[in-house]
Amino acid sequence: MISPEILENLSQIEQDSTVPKNIRFKIKAAINALQEEKEISLDLRINKALQELDDLSDNPNIPVYTRTQIWNVVSLLESIK
Repeated sequence: MISPEILENLSQIEQDSTVPKNIRFKIKAAINALQEEKEISLDLRINKALQELDDLSDNPNIPVYTRTQIWNVVSLLESIK
């Protein structure tokens, strides 16, 4: 099960107006991947979200504090797997 803390952290990033719009779009895609319930296993949903978040880790436009938040979420997701 996906921890509410993970979704809350991602939602905070998504709603942060200082984060570039393309970054927020990827965060929203990660949230959507985690919330999919249709016959998709938890591992697959986590992998889809991790892929979206990993794409962001190399983006130079991400504020430093946001990058740290993303790394924390990635760590939480990897601990579930």
